[in-house]
Amino acid sequence: MGTQVTVVFTDLHGSTAVYESLGNVRATQTVTDITHWISQQCVSHGGRVVKTLGDGVLAMFMDPQSAVRAVVELQRTHYKRVMAAPADARLPMRVGLASGEVELVDNDCYGDAVNVASRLCDLCGPHQIWANSASLTSLYESSGVSFRPLGAIGIRGRAEPCSVSQIEWRQEEFSDFLTVNGKVEDAFPSSGSDVLGREIELRCMEQCKRYRSFELPIYIGRVRAVEFRVDDPRVSRNHTRLDWRNGSIVLSDVSSYGSWVRFAGDTVSAVFLRRQECVLHGKGEIALGAPFSDLSAPVVSFSVL
Repeated sequence: MGTQVTVVFTDLHGSTAVYESLGNVRATQTVTDITHWISQQCVSHGGRVVKTLGDGVLAMFMDPQSAVRAVVELQRTHYKRVMAAPADARLPMRVGLASGEVELVDNDCYGDAVNVASRLCDLCGPHQIWANSASLTSLYESSGVSFRPLGAIGIRGRAEPCSVSQIEWRQEEFSDFLTVNGKVEDAFPSSGSDVLGREIELRCMEQCKRYRSFELPIYIGRVRAVEFRVDDPRVSRNHTRLDWRNGSIVLSDVSSYGSWVRFAGDTVSAVFLRRQECVLHGKGEIALGAPFSDLSAPVVSFSVL
């Protein structure tokens, strides 16, 4: 019989670039200091640190409310630290939460909740917290914290998609998306149908096209043969691919120079992808072949409908 817990995965986004800019010694010390602080904070909120994984921390909590309090406080405090740090030393945090049954073996834990928390951490953007519905089912929103349902998202290795919410933790900001008044379970349709990624609209200059799930995959690229063409020398022939995967729209970078994804409401950080992928949700922008800091970068706006 397994143990019912809430698993927390944290990850420092952009550590590769920080190692390049600061060098191995300084970057290693910076990452170590942050992961040590994360571990201490988890313990102080009643959690148990299972292990650290380079720039990540795996912890578990017996009480889901304690887990949510811990990760909200982590993001709020770490965000201030990131904003105060030099640009080449910024390491925004991503957090995934999942409640479920785990097996404890030799001071380690295994199970579906571990896999889901890890995958949600990989999929979410910098400064974000994604949680499965099981970890929020009995919880209510508190002052300055709200739960925004993202819908059913496919988790690699899992036959069934997972109902996911984003925990909004920024007290001074108001989400332009649906927030839940009451329990999270009431926010998901009883039909079990996907509410994320049925259609995606792409815009660039005068070009605007909409694609439905059954029309995917499609490519964004420079050549005329692709479905959405962006004519710029920094854009690869086939630069990014959009796939429909278990109820989600997934963007995969297949380019030479990489892609940057920025979600609406987050003007500070962008997810850098180079031969990597992320789930698109809500609204945002994709910079192709050059970062958003380059004002001449070719940018495609997207809306997941």
